[in-house]
Amino acid sequence: MSTTQDTAAKRELTKLQRAIIDGLEDVKAHDIQVFDTEHLTPLFERVIIASGTSNRQTKALASSVRESVKQAGFAVPRHEGEDNGEWIIVDCDRCVVHIMQPNIRQYYRLEEIWGGKSVRVKLGGAKVSRRTASEDASAEGEAAAPAARKTVAKKAAGTAATSTTAKTAAKKAPAKKAAAKTAADGTAPDKAPARKRAAPKADAPVKTVVIKPTTARGAARKPGATRAAAARKA
Repeated sequence: MSTTQDTAAKRELTKLQRAIIDGLEDVKAHDIQVFDTEHLTPLFERVIIASGTSNRQTKALASSVRESVKQAGFAVPRHEGEDNGEWIIVDCDRCVVHIMQPNIRQYYRLEEIWGGKSVRVKLGGAKVSRRTASEDASAEGEAAAPAARKTVAKKAAGTAATSTTAKTAAKKAPAKKAAAKTAADGTAPDKAPARKRAAPKADAPVKTVVIKPTTARGAARKPGATRAAAARKA
């Protein structure tokens, strides 16, 4: 193989490797590792191992890898093990991808078989996490804590505002009731200070009127006059 052909083959291998890793990152694969196997077997040149935390995720990872490789211009990969989802193998010709659940991966330890020569690859940073599933869960909990604290703070502020509004309304209620009662009675509340009442005038002297009797009835009021009139009649 000439140098030009060798360089082109390496570029194709790098392109295929990149497409596989992109497919794994799109579905949040855990602990992606790439190993060079050229010195171990002539059947394939790369072994890529990644973890999925559930059957659903491993199946999604396998599907994402196949789609990414196809879009990169390579043949559609073959796959097996998708029925149970615990360990799915995607055969991409020059690269073989093992997508495994953590307990299966720990049991079979493929890194000890194919991991003699690891390949350093550039991962997508925020797209992929090289931590374990438990570490990711812990990180997600820590990330969710500030949001939870903000929610509690907002609820507390809302409660305080509601309490303040209720207190203000309670203070205004008596004044409103008094104003409504005044309006119903037809009287207006005194706004100006009450005027000083005028001091009562001194009592005027009482005049005594003496009425002189001019008639027999008036004369009858005096005992002497009554007797004289009786004598005359006799």
